[in-house]
Amino acid sequence: MRIALLAHLRHPVAPPFAGGMEAHAWALAEGLTARGHEVVLFAAGDSDPRFTIDPVIPLHHERSFPGLEHRGDAGLVAHLDAGYAAACDRIAAGGFDVLHNNSLSRLPLGRRRLVSVPTVTSLHVPPYDALRWFVQDSLVPGHRITVTSRSQRTAWWPEDVPPEVSVLHNGVDPAAWPFRDHGDGSAAWSGRIAPIKGTHLAIAAARRAGLPLTLFGPIEDRDYWDTRIAPQLGGPIRYGGHLSGDVLAGEIGRASVFLFTPCWDEPFGLVAIEAMACGVPVAGIALGAAREVVGEAGHLAPPDDVPALARAIGEALAIPRAVPRARVMRRFTRDLWLERCEALYVQAKRAVGG
Repeated sequence: MRIALLAHLRHPVAPPFAGGMEAHAWALAEGLTARGHEVVLFAAGDSDPRFTIDPVIPLHHERSFPGLEHRGDAGLVAHLDAGYAAACDRIAAGGFDVLHNNSLSRLPLGRRRLVSVPTVTSLHVPPYDALRWFVQDSLVPGHRITVTSRSQRTAWWPEDVPPEVSVLHNGVDPAAWPFRDHGDGSAAWSGRIAPIKGTHLAIAAARRAGLPLTLFGPIEDRDYWDTRIAPQLGGPIRYGGHLSGDVLAGEIGRASVFLFTPCWDEPFGLVAIEAMACGVPVAGIALGAAREVVGEAGHLAPPDDVPALARAIGEALAIPRAVPRARVMRRFTRDLWLERCEALYVQAKRAVGG
């Protein structure tokens, strides 16, 4: 197939990834290309040059409009709308078999655009007002919508779920997150360092449980870092940097427990299955999709309950490392994910007679 992938534009689609959406788009482009598809990635122009890039905007917008995400800045909105509108026009005229829409833009969801090319839209966030109506109005024959978990599906459609909507769990390449049969007695945490990711809770619980903890990931919220995280570093609590690829997998894999601490309705939790693939059991917070993703591979605590999270660390340490690896191999591999994507592409094409 000739496939257009439309990405979110806040960060480049390139390692080291700023977050799960960038990792998702990169893995999708890399995986579909490896499976023989012709892929064009519509993303920020400074994304990974290994792919065929059709720039939606020249540079990711955190560089040109720093700190303005979610603030309703008129200049940023106009910049993104112009880029996405032009990109959607190029996709419509580009002879693509299907569009996989991973953006958070309303523009690819317009009915006029959806009738021009079969589309699969993957929702990576809980419902919010700027997008909710457009998603719900976009259910036309050639459009399929995916959510990353059952809990996210319930958030978007609390009652009747349209037949065009399905759960598409994220997946990882097990070879990129190799299994290790033992840990070194430490805890690891990975993700965007921001209040909604609960980095402070991981630190507090690790201290209470008496385990050294290493944090990995980009510093997204500088004030949060300066006031709540940096002052806690030292001794058993350290920051390992923003790593990617084999280096990050090696660091995560040597830990004995992974801390997964969402403070919002986490739609999935890609970092959790990355750790699980390495054989690292999870101690986490039961919000969003955490229970659905972690299952028997970890123990979860109620939100904002540091003592319970510390107890969950002790309970998770007792889980054999083969258990989390087996859960990933059964449910969350990249091949399973890509096969499901391909099936959705065929469904969308057939719905419009393609």
